[in-house]
This record gives sequence, structure tokens and C-alpha cells, in this order.
Amino acid sequence: MSTDTSSLTADDLEFLRRPLHGLLSVAAGPIPAQPRPVWFEAAADGTVGLFTSPGTLKVRRLRRDPRASLVVVAPVGERERWVSVAGSVTVEPDGAHDLASRLAARYWDLDDPTRAADLAEILAEEKVRLVLHPETVNRFAY
Repeated sequence: MSTDTSSLTADDLEFLRRPLHGLLSVAAGPIPAQPRPVWFEAAADGTVGLFTSPGTLKVRRLRRDPRASLVVVAPVGERERWVSVAGSVTVEPDGAHDLASRLAARYWDLDDPTRAADLAEILAEEKVRLVLHPETVNRFAY
């Protein structure tokens, strides 16, 4: 395992740009973390973007305490590898629908009418963009 206390490396970004699921955990004080699977996008500036509905529990918790972490793991059948990003999260009112569209194209076959309808449903709802600003990055590769 190696640690870079502030930023994602080029290898990390390459790994994180794959259509992998991440597990997001937000700070919850004395309540144990309850990670949730998420889609995410590693941006060129080293931040990590996600989208969600503005009334979710994770958004309410992030507004009280902006600390969060995201762990992304290589799938079964590949050599063991993971990247963990921890830092503060900003809740942004703009850009969530564009992000959702990009991520849907990455994770789903949008030529499938069912998936296209799923995306249309996502885009019809109000969304916010979460931006994770890395403060600590840990990684492991076998």
C-alpha cells in the first residue's frame, strides 16, 4: 500500500476512469459509516464528481460535516487493486445532469431503450453534484 497525502496519480486517474463502482461513506459523527455504491467521475483537476438528489441523507450529512471517502476496487478476476480518496465534499447546484449523462453513457448501453428511459427519469429529477476534494489518497495494487 502506498500513500500520497494530497492527490491522485496518473495511474490512479487511469484506474478511476474505468466503469467501476465506488463505495461512498460520509461522516456521521457517532453513527457508523454506511457506505453506498455510487457512480463517479475522476476529473482532470484531481477532484471526484458524483451526483445525487438534493434531499438524500448523504447530502444532509455532508451539509453538517463535509468529510467523506470513496473506495474503488478492481473487479473479481483482476489482480487486487484499490484506491481510497478521503477529503471534503462541496455540494454544487450546477452540473449534476451533465455528469449524470456522461456517467450513464459510461456505465450503461444507452441504445437499450430501458436504459435510455432510466436516464430520462434521472434527468427529470432535481440533482446536485457532489465534488470530493482529495486530502488523503491511499492505494494498493498487487
